[in-house]
Amino acid sequence: MSSPLPADLAARLKRDDAGLVAAVVQQHDTNEVLMVGWMDDEALNRTLTTGRVTFWSRSRQEYWRKGDTSGHVQWVKSVDLDCDGDALLVRVDQVGAACHTGTRTCFDGRRLDAVVGDAS
Repeated sequence: MSSPLPADLAARLKRDDAGLVAAVVQQHDTNEVLMVGWMDDEALNRTLTTGRVTFWSRSRQEYWRKGDTSGHVQWVKSVDLDCDGDALLVRVDQVGAACHTGTRTCFDGRRLDAVVGDAS
């Protein structure tokens, strides 16, 4: 399979069986985690070269650029690959809600009960 990415970057990516890498999206100035999406090589290439975040929709089996229908655009500020090559951190300037439910983040109001650890 030919990749639109530079060869060195394509070689560093560790994709799942569907050819995807998880992309954690974070607000660049507050560090607020907004959402998680999926990218294949083409979606990552579009994200790196257009200034807007593009994902691969696993349910619709098509590319989608955040904000094209909602107006809730994600402007790329930086993209980092984790040490294992299997996840991306996409830092953005989020315009409007990041979640399809209309909330600022996909994690609003969804806290789970958990035992809190203590480092001491």
